Amino acid sequence: MLFPDRAVAGQRLASELVRRLPQIRHEDPLVLAIPRGGVPVGYEVARAIDAPLDLFIARKLGAPGHEELGIGAVAPGGTRFLDADAIRMLGVSDEYIEEVTRKELAELERRLRRFRGDRPPARIEGRSVVLVDDGLATGVTALASLTALRLQRPRRLVFAAPVCSVEGAQAVARQANDVVCVATPDRFFGVGAWYDDFTQTTDEEVVELLHRGQESGVRDQGVSGGR
Repeated sequence: MLFPDRAVAGQRLASELVRRLPQIRHEDPLVLAIPRGGVPVGYEVARAIDAPLDLFIARKLGAPGHEELGIGAVAPGGTRFLDADAIRMLGVSDEYIEEVTRKELAELERRLRRFRGDRPPARIEGRSVVLVDDGLATGVTALASLTALRLQRPRRLVFAAPVCSVEGAQAVARQANDVVCVATPDRFFGVGAWYDDFTQTTDEEVVELLHRGQESGVRDQGVSGGR
């Protein structure tokens, strides 16, 4: 195990981020966490760089009968990333892809309503944005998120996670200016293998940490609609 829990993982990730990119504190930073598991990690990162915390919700498109195996992902605004190699290797039909896309877009909208309510999303343009998750396996969810965020013209776009697969880190480097990982093991085994406590983060915990993260970032006006 690398990390006892997501909070400690977030603290270690924050230290690595500050070591790698010390200037980010002065670049109007914003931390966007992928719920649910990325939120406790992102909260620690936001505290460390004096940035507000918000969410960026993307949903993995799982393979037929193996939902944990990502064949793509969807992000707000209708952005969709598909892993053509995985789809071809598994023989996934177009009908299945459209069906799972509709299902995951509906879940994405549910989570947006649950976590954000009617509060508008944070301003992205011109800022250094750090997208955080609790780990990176295939990279399909992160790629969909980064692709959507890139369209909003951030100053710098960083992906950060405590543990990343080698392949995943290489994949997200195509869309991120920087990729920050505490560890990139040669034999990955899945994100949960690197945590002692990998209990699923609840909706209630997400809402509480988001509220606390916004309070700690009161200098920022983007979380309530822009400067």
